[in-house]
Amino acid sequence: MRIIAGERKGHTIWAPKGLETRPTSDRVRENVFNIVLPWVEDARVLDLYAGSGAMGLEALSRGAKAVVFMEADPEAVRAIERNLDKLRLGGATVLRRDATTGLAAEAVSGRKYDLVLADPPYAMTDYTSIARYLPRVLSDDGLLVLETAAKTKPELPELAVRTSRKYGSTRVTVFEHE
Repeated sequence: MRIIAGERKGHTIWAPKGLETRPTSDRVRENVFNIVLPWVEDARVLDLYAGSGAMGLEALSRGAKAVVFMEADPEAVRAIERNLDKLRLGGATVLRRDATTGLAAEAVSGRKYDLVLADPPYAMTDYTSIARYLPRVLSDDGLLVLETAAKTKPELPELAVRTSRKYGSTRVTVFEHE
């Protein structure tokens, strides 16, 4: 895996070994960032289910002001920290928390994000646990990018689908406030 564009274009990044983490492919990442490019520069980004951190690292490389990486798996957290050290990217915070607990804390704190990147396990098809917090952490003109299995058509109350696209076995759905 590598950074696709920006300040660290071409640099390789690590992902934890095993089946627990499914890094977003270079092709999907490139297409996602083509869609959300205007929201990245100087953005506050939340990378949920961060895994290797590939999405958030890409955002930092492309000019995001700050990225909060949220990941529960200790090996994945170590991979994110290792990638941040290797790439020497500033503006990053790594939180070892599950998405629901972390989102609840972010919502209570009143923090808002211009771009939320969420790549939950593909087996997850019920987003109820995170859906109530997502509108509260997304800035009024922000975007949420939700990556799912291609056959899944996610719906989130209080957020409208801006676009939904399939890339092989992956679906990327972009949401915004209604």
